[in-house]
Amino acid sequence: MTEPMTVRARLAAPAETVHRALTDPAELCVWLAEHAEVELPKRYAFWGRYTPEGDAPHQRLLHADERTLRFGWLLDGVETTTEFTLEPDGDATILTLRQSHFDFAEAMSGSTIRGVLQTYWALAIANLAAHLEGRQLLPRTDFTSADLRGELLIAAPLAKVYESLTDSAQASAWFGYPVGIEPWIGGRYAMGGFESGYAAKVVDLEPGRRMSIDWGPTGVTTWELAESQGRTKLTFVQSGFDEQNPPYAAWSGTVAGFGELVRFHELPDWRPIWLPDPTPVS
Repeated sequence: MTEPMTVRARLAAPAETVHRALTDPAELCVWLAEHAEVELPKRYAFWGRYTPEGDAPHQRLLHADERTLRFGWLLDGVETTTEFTLEPDGDATILTLRQSHFDFAEAMSGSTIRGVLQTYWALAIANLAAHLEGRQLLPRTDFTSADLRGELLIAAPLAKVYESLTDSAQASAWFGYPVGIEPWIGGRYAMGGFESGYAAKVVDLEPGRRMSIDWGPTGVTTWELAESQGRTKLTFVQSGFDEQNPPYAAWSGTVAGFGELVRFHELPDWRPIWLPDPTPVS
């Protein structure tokens, strides 16, 4: 069994407000799932098209109090464990998510739905942050569809948004991970930086407007910008993949990243919600 995956974020709301967003069924249906039922301390369930294997609720509540929520979650025949903990931080709250049974190799291969867990939760927490801030939510991943597309409006000039999507330093800042970009057809697009040893390829580019990146088996990501009533509309699509095995993990990670792109442009004192894992490396 792998070590639990850990994700930490600073959320702009008191712990009591965050706890309510995590446990109120109506709020869960805004930022997390299509359907939710909660009756603490007995039941915690969510399901629907925005949930992996969401044909029915597969959660089993293990523990709930004012600062901790823990449940078992049956995925691909294995009961995983998900835990949220809340730590007050002034007017904000530090949320820590721990998720068992995540294996990065499974995320890369798509061999089990558990491979989506890391980016699924990153997107969910990004939407929780947006919900608490009263901002537009990101498109949720529909696990019943192979149509991977979405739109966002960004309150910034088109030229500024384009620059932040094609400049390595800016993209690395808002994505929270080194990104090396050569913004021309045939150029490299390297997650982890140019020294990472692997790079996708830029296969289409309209300067100031559009870029397409070929990731190999997970398909081609295309984003396009357009002016919209003083704001910039970002449209993004994933295509060219095996529709019997859509790249939900990669797609969810892309969309989660765009949450910080919006905040990067719209908040004058922007800092990312994501925090490093303080767990020492053995």
